[in-house]
Amino acid sequence: MRSCLPLLPGSALRKRCFGVNKRSIVLKRTTKRKKVHSGGCKERDRGLVEKLEVMASPTEDHPPIGIDDINDESKKKKLNTDIVERESGGGEREMGHSIHRSGSRPQLDLSKAAIQGNFEEKDPTILLPNQSDDISHLALDIGGSLIKLVYFSRQEDRSTNGRRKKSLKEKFGVSNVNRRSYPILGGRLHFVKFETAKINECLDFISSKQLHRGGMDARHWNSDAPNNENAVIKATGGGAFKFADLFKERLGVSIDKEDEMGCLVSGANFLLKAIRHEAFTHMEGQKEFVQIDTNDLFPYLLVNIGSGVSMIKVDGDGKFQRVSGTNVGGGTYWGLGKLLTKCKSFDELLELSQRGDNRTIDMLVGDIYGGMDYSKIGLSASTIASSFGKAISENKNLEDYRPEDISLSLLRMISYNIGQIAYLNALRFGLKRIFFGGFFIRGHAYTMDTISFAVQFWSKGDAQAMFLRHEGFLGALGAFMSYEKHGLDDLMVHHLVERFPMGAPYTGGKIHGPPLGDLNEKISWMEKFVQKGTEITAPVPMAPPGTTGLGGFEVPSSKGDTLRSDASNLNVGVLHLVPTLEVFPLLADPKTYEPNTIDIADHGELEYWFTVLSKHLPDLVDKAVASEGGTEDAKRRGDAFARAFSAHLARLMEEPAAYGKLGLANLLELREECLREFQFVDAYRSIKQRENEASLAVLPDLLMELDSMNEEARLLALIEGVLAANIFDWGSRACVDLYHKGTIIEIYRMSRNKMQRPWLVDDFDVFKERILGSGDKQPHPHKKALLFVDNSGADVVLGMLPLARELLRRGTEVVLVANSLPALNDVTAMEIPDIVAEAAKHCDILRRAAEAGGLLVDAMINATDVNKENSSSVPLMVVENGCGSPCIDLRQVSSELASAAKNADLVILEGMGRALHTNYDARFKCDALKLAMVKNQRLAEKLINGNIYDCVCRYEPSNSKLQSSSLC
Repeated sequence: MRSCLPLLPGSALRKRCFGVNKRSIVLKRTTKRKKVHSGGCKERDRGLVEKLEVMASPTEDHPPIGIDDINDESKKKKLNTDIVERESGGGEREMGHSIHRSGSRPQLDLSKAAIQGNFEEKDPTILLPNQSDDISHLALDIGGSLIKLVYFSRQEDRSTNGRRKKSLKEKFGVSNVNRRSYPILGGRLHFVKFETAKINECLDFISSKQLHRGGMDARHWNSDAPNNENAVIKATGGGAFKFADLFKERLGVSIDKEDEMGCLVSGANFLLKAIRHEAFTHMEGQKEFVQIDTNDLFPYLLVNIGSGVSMIKVDGDGKFQRVSGTNVGGGTYWGLGKLLTKCKSFDELLELSQRGDNRTIDMLVGDIYGGMDYSKIGLSASTIASSFGKAISENKNLEDYRPEDISLSLLRMISYNIGQIAYLNALRFGLKRIFFGGFFIRGHAYTMDTISFAVQFWSKGDAQAMFLRHEGFLGALGAFMSYEKHGLDDLMVHHLVERFPMGAPYTGGKIHGPPLGDLNEKISWMEKFVQKGTEITAPVPMAPPGTTGLGGFEVPSSKGDTLRSDASNLNVGVLHLVPTLEVFPLLADPKTYEPNTIDIADHGELEYWFTVLSKHLPDLVDKAVASEGGTEDAKRRGDAFARAFSAHLARLMEEPAAYGKLGLANLLELREECLREFQFVDAYRSIKQRENEASLAVLPDLLMELDSMNEEARLLALIEGVLAANIFDWGSRACVDLYHKGTIIEIYRMSRNKMQRPWLVDDFDVFKERILGSGDKQPHPHKKALLFVDNSGADVVLGMLPLARELLRRGTEVVLVANSLPALNDVTAMEIPDIVAEAAKHCDILRRAAEAGGLLVDAMINATDVNKENSSSVPLMVVENGCGSPCIDLRQVSSELASAAKNADLVILEGMGRALHTNYDARFKCDALKLAMVKNQRLAEKLINGNIYDCVCRYEPSNSKLQSSSLC
């Protein structure tokens, strides 16, 4: 759930790509919007070749397109155009030049490429006649009761300043050369469930999204092309055989049947290696997520509980064997339960167990020993001695027993035995980890509790039962990975980001019907079914028993005497595959790094922060609507956003683990993602612009004042300035109230006047000694500093920019690190160059550094000459952090930030989100300075035992041990 975004694409040109037809691919071009500085036709031809090569890695059999492969020399002029990709909605999305992006579709065979049709038309097509058959990005696990479907959709990319990207790549040595024989997928994995009894709904869904033909995007490539008679989709489970003819009849595709056990293992291996908090334990209703060391994953025991039970020893990728099993499994529970209770569905039987009391039917140790424990052999009085044992001695008929009690007794009998057999097999093979999955689990709290109790009991606490968030999709995901070139093998945990859009078809363990087609449909759904405000009792529509959620909706109570099975279930989001994300290389120990400072697992802490976010919601909606011109459409989207985010909060209050391990940073990211979901790109756009202009107007006077000071006084004034300017935070209610009491400059001056040392956390003297030295000792300046900036306006203009200027003056290369996408009033990497350009008009230090770093537009036209000309100037550069949140998780940052960090020896984290909410306890391989003003009373009390507006100046030299800062 964290708020990390893909690295924005690097080309200034717009490249898009239409889709696949039966035996060829047709590429279209759009008219260029900008002048491209290039040579003659041959140069432009090479541009086309490069673009096509980006989309498909060359193979030995099918080399990339060459100049001679295009039929008419005179027609090549038409080919230096943008390759276009259309999304399913018909709108165009910006796409980048990175090679890893190209893997979001099947491999393209570029041999014999030629223009097709009228060469003088505006959008001529490019025909790829040797393209192989479609490779579907769809796989299914068709079981007896449920169909699990995994499908892939293409990544949405956004354009950025291509020349700046090129300059950064040259400076940091970032290469687009792919290290693999084919590209990694860049896009999204979706997880959907349907009832097998209503398979036609599943087929309608596949058809509506054209998943069997490569997705909606493929349909636009050549909508008139006939269906591919050789199209194949991967499937596993018994239904892959049973419904093969139906798939051929309805969709015209053949089913390629994959081994069920192999798919389960393959899916489990991928999830455990690629998703950080996939595994969790469940004891007495409490979930605890477990971080798995991928280097120590194997071997493990995978217990799949379906109708029967299979126990699989997994030794590695593709290395497994079934070592045991039992015929007493989910089918036993359902079958006996149906006979004994007359329940008509598995879920109904589980619901009954939640209200049961097995003591009325099970014989306990205490029943045998007069209510006493059998302590000599370690058995408590409440231990089950014999399941259903009391039925022997009691003169009762079946109808005399409550169905609820029977269901619970059955559940515990079967779960305890499965847990015991699983542990004995783990003991037999010396396995440390046992993962449970399958139809029987279903995210049901009591089921997981009983299995966990059994494993703990028989192992005497030496072993734990673990479960998987995506356990229902192991087979479907494994089938997806059976495609020859699925691109998932090389993905690592930092490449994946899970997001939770409102209206996903599979939510809270329930099926809610077909996914919403477009934004208008989603808004209508929100208006009709989701309440708005903090009093909401359920965040998502819940299907009544016996329906798939297509008809009526109900809002069940979130409180009560029993635990709802759906409340225990974990939501399955959309898994974003972002191969451009990397681990920040300066983290001292990435394995132990935890970004979140505040643990909100405590219900009271969780409730407090939910209240803060709820109270801030109306103001945020007002800003978002105003940013879109206050139109009726914007108002409707704003209302839908408020309903959606309120629903998310309510769901998390009901089940804090619903979206995975929850931290404050995750909540803040969820809010920003929800805004973007309803197409609010930058809610604080006009406010940021106004504050930037006001701050830039007074910057020259501030720089003159700083230059008049001696270096010791200047350094103190600079740190004071950063702390004082950090007061401008639209995410803080206290700060928002201040804005109504004065102008931005008045508030800044007031804040500066109150900057009196010692601060509550005050390491300034240590930092000063490192920068200025002491006595005759003159320290070497830092080689490169990474400055993680926070808010727009005074924060970046009057705080961080003057500090960056001082470092530049001392010969330190400076990289300003900013958000890839907007979040509240945080400055973005796209906005900083304009700010620097304006500031550089009044400062030669900034101007020379900006030119050397390629930030000034005039310098960018001929970046090579400028770099030679300013080789004596240390550069000032800007990189994106890969995120769109007020916080940052340094396990997932942009590749350009990771590259920029490789030889940095100073990190400065500024602001509450990046230095307090996250990363306050982070340790780095280099010197680190954390600067922030605390603008929340509860955070001040919890974190530094202080008060609102207290300041933090925490300096940690690279060679420091884990030590606390000096507290005054």
